[in-house]
Amino acid sequence: MKRRDAIKLLLWLALGATRLANAQQARKPYRIGTLTAAWAANHPAVEGLRAGLAALGMNEGRDVVFEHRFVEGRIEELPAAAESLIAKRIDLLFTDQENATRAAAKASTKLPIVFANVGDPVASGLVRALSHPGGNVTGVSNVATEIAPKRLEMLKTLAPGLRRAWLIYDARGGNAVLRAAERIRAAAPVLGVELFDRPVRTPMELTAALAAVRAGDGLLPIEGGGTALDIGAQMLAAAARAKALTMFSSAFWLEHGAFAAYGTDHRAVGYQAARLVAKILAGSRPQDVPVEGANRIELAVNLKVAKAIGISIPQAALLRAERVIE
Repeated sequence: MKRRDAIKLLLWLALGATRLANAQQARKPYRIGTLTAAWAANHPAVEGLRAGLAALGMNEGRDVVFEHRFVEGRIEELPAAAESLIAKRIDLLFTDQENATRAAAKASTKLPIVFANVGDPVASGLVRALSHPGGNVTGVSNVATEIAPKRLEMLKTLAPGLRRAWLIYDARGGNAVLRAAERIRAAAPVLGVELFDRPVRTPMELTAALAAVRAGDGLLPIEGGGTALDIGAQMLAAAARAKALTMFSSAFWLEHGAFAAYGTDHRAVGYQAARLVAKILAGSRPQDVPVEGANRIELAVNLKVAKAIGISIPQAALLRAERVIE
């Protein structure tokens, strides 16, 4: 072979190696599906996930792209929405709350699924154990079932004169919702609170339950099902009319007129879940990634609502709040 031809061959080989290396580096972005029962794609947990991945250096568009599905509270549409995401050949499915996670888990036993804001993933049958999930599902629990009785206790602390409280939730909300209700029922007599337990299935049942609320009553929704009844919004409207005290499980509701909240922030839980998502995309198996509890549980109080209701919160109780809206 002539010297000139040999040089050309070496140049072509070098060029081919460079192109191969560049092709390997220019991997297609990971495709992440998001499944929620929310009314819009920008659910706080999803926004938290996006922010968390960005903080880990995973840029949207370059490293990850999203396919969103939200069913506006129509939980019966979650299975079809999950199937449609799987058909998009996504690499991972991110879900919020129990009903969406259950629909995703039924749709696939192989695709990695990372959840946020599931109250009790073991009792719900989504994982075998927190330390060793054992299947294709893992995530971050908002520990809502565990802290459910504490919500009633915190409401009593903020309003020592509380005598009656209404526990209103969707009867189809899932195992974690039902277990949370059970724990609140057990705590009420100990706290000296008469509890009206009202699982509802229809808008008519919800309206009837809220019509009986009186001034000074406590109102505790149990979130987690993500259903079309929109219990949170209806409860806020009823509380404003009756001058009742609402205690939610997420500070998100304080921006919409809730009196108080004790629990996790949905966006923060999504942000925390981003680390699990990144770990799985990097090669870890979901069954080997332990379920985490939310890093932060906070008490939030809306003093504007307290003033409108005409309630004075003891200073000692107010000092326990991590977030106060004035």
